[in-house]
Amino acid sequence: MKKTILILTLIFTAFTTYSQTKNFIDKPYLETEVEIDSLVIPDRIYMTIILNESDNRNKKSTEELENLMQQALKTLNIDTQKDLSLLDFNSNFKKYFLSDKKVLKTKMYSLLVRDAVTAGKVLAKLESSGISNISIEKTEYSKAEQLLLDLKSKAILKAKQNAESMLNPLNQKVGSVIFVSDLNSITNLLQGKASGVRIRGASSIYGNKESEPIIIDFNKIKFSVKVNTKFAIE
Repeated sequence: MKKTILILTLIFTAFTTYSQTKNFIDKPYLETEVEIDSLVIPDRIYMTIILNESDNRNKKSTEELENLMQQALKTLNIDTQKDLSLLDFNSNFKKYFLSDKKVLKTKMYSLLVRDAVTAGKVLAKLESSGISNISIEKTEYSKAEQLLLDLKSKAILKAKQNAESMLNPLNQKVGSVIFVSDLNSITNLLQGKASGVRIRGASSIYGNKESEPIIIDFNKIKFSVKVNTKFAIE
């Protein structure tokens, strides 16, 4: 009995889906596809700082390097309590170090800055303090979610305008939306130590004097929204 009920339910569901699809196809409609994008400057730049007492010119201890790092960042008015964090010891050191002995003498920090100018100042300031194992890990845009919503709103309005421009010469009107779908994409989002970054003002970070500015250019992040809309034709 249960099997019979289940089979009947499946048949009814399939028939209902088929009927809805058929009704949709039978309606006169106009399909439009609109893509809108926007380029923004990243405002969340994550830098990785590795402190290793065997990897600095003056052979300072890790503790000394930590103090130098803290002092250098504070002179740049960086809130180290908020924007500097010690990365997880177990998950981040496996790929960098071969022995437990060396791990104990090494620490890895993540620093968040909010513009390229500050990132350049950090590189120059830490280099002058003997800390040069620094990399740009990733970039983000803090208002990404709201930007995507705004782009979707613009895209759907543009879709309606396109539909109206095609139907007006035919003396027909755009009806209600009977189908809509969207697709988001984000490109030029930095995920790595080199791609999307250009450093100017020094041939290399190493040996750079503190007075010499380090200018970093980041690729803009491209947000793109594609909206497919079907309007009923009245």
